[in-house]
Amino acid sequence: MIYFLLYLFLEIFVSVEISSAIGPFWTFVEVIGSAIAGLLLLTNFRYTFFENMQAVMEGRITPESFQKQNMASLIGAILLIVPGFLTDIVGLALQFGLFANIVANRLAKRGRKNENIQTTPFQEGESDVIDVEIIEHHSDHR
Repeated sequence: MIYFLLYLFLEIFVSVEISSAIGPFWTFVEVIGSAIAGLLLLTNFRYTFFENMQAVMEGRITPESFQKQNMASLIGAILLIVPGFLTDIVGLALQFGLFANIVANRLAKRGRKNENIQTTPFQEGESDVIDVEIIEHHSDHR
């Protein structure tokens, strides 16, 4: 909840500052233009997706990089459709590889932290042990 309020405050602050500097007409043009750009990126997403898929199959990029690039591009396109200057800035930044990799690495690290189960050293060593029971048969067939 606190993050949403922080986002809302920053979005309103940035939007008011920029729209007061450029005026209502250019604010309208920017909102419509960024929405059209986001829609175009979404419609062309399938082509970039298949290009990235081919790069994975050829071994030019890793599957993790494939996932990061596609998610960043998709989220960036959606953010461009949403009205607001801050979302447009972040959406444009996600379309470029360097910023997208930084954000994706942060999210991947956070996801890995949540997936790791805390174990004690005793439990970790225990997972490597194979329990075997040896039964000797003494048959007295005389």
